Amino acid sequence: MLGAVSYGVFTHCGFEVDSCTAKGGFFFLTVQAATALVQRPRYGGKIADHRVVLLFYIFITFVLGTVGFAANARYTEMIWIDLRDAPGGPAALIDDEMNYRINVLALTCYYIMEWFMQALLLHRCFVIWNWARWVTIPMITLYIAMIAMSIVVLIEASTGAVWYNINIELAYLCIEVGLTVIYTILVANRLLVIRSQMKQIMPEYDSSVYDIVVLVIVESAVLYSVFAIIFIVSFALHSDVSNLCFLSISHVQGIAQLLIIIRVARGRTITREWSTRVAAAPTSIAFSGTALNTTDVEPMTTLEQGSVQLNSPSAKAAEGSCA
Repeated sequence: MLGAVSYGVFTHCGFEVDSCTAKGGFFFLTVQAATALVQRPRYGGKIADHRVVLLFYIFITFVLGTVGFAANARYTEMIWIDLRDAPGGPAALIDDEMNYRINVLALTCYYIMEWFMQALLLHRCFVIWNWARWVTIPMITLYIAMIAMSIVVLIEASTGAVWYNINIELAYLCIEVGLTVIYTILVANRLLVIRSQMKQIMPEYDSSVYDIVVLVIVESAVLYSVFAIIFIVSFALHSDVSNLCFLSISHVQGIAQLLIIIRVARGRTITREWSTRVAAAPTSIAFSGTALNTTDVEPMTTLEQGSVQLNSPSAKAAEGSCA
């Protein structure tokens, strides 16, 4: 019994250290992202046009994350200092964590924060897929289901239910991670297919721009997904290890989102306008009996008749923004 209590205390303290580390990284990247957006983003494009929206996203997620972190810090102070002499000690207070409104407030802030972050992911996916219905309808359905489940969890938590006995929480976590994984697969596949089509149309086309975007998206998804899967497994097993991930998971996902915004704002990846300019790489335009090379502007005779279409459907679909 003493060993179990000691282990629970250790994991809760470990969670506090982990949460502070994640919060510090989240704060640092929030400042960097806001600074990059306030300044003139390189290459302009849609990220400059959407600067106000992105600044609002950064502000609201930071506020929600900060309030959630502060509420949890207050709850920690209560169980270890203010109520340390309560029957059962801190271990019993940790088991009854949902009986305290301050802890429910922290949980609510992090859930709403997740709504905003998942909405940003969906917007990126829809833009890259040109708002195709077979993509938007299932993804929006999953998004609504995720919000509905989180509301049910909050209702049950507000009644003082034991955290591990809220079964709907596991389904919520699976849908949340599933949305991120599906988003990554859809966007990466779309960009890789477009890259292949552009290479077929123009063999000398520089397709590295697509590789950069896919790499950024996969890196961000892996950062969050690995952390979330550990949380899901530990929660399903009712392990105290889940305390290490409980409230830090939102900060980890926030960090992944901010990394993309920072790279786009600083010109380390592409925007819609840049992708358009790259798609218009030097090639040959065939006219009736003559081909004109747009690089050296020297006429060349040819037996080909007709014209070459430069703006292919795949290139047009590639016009998306990582912001």
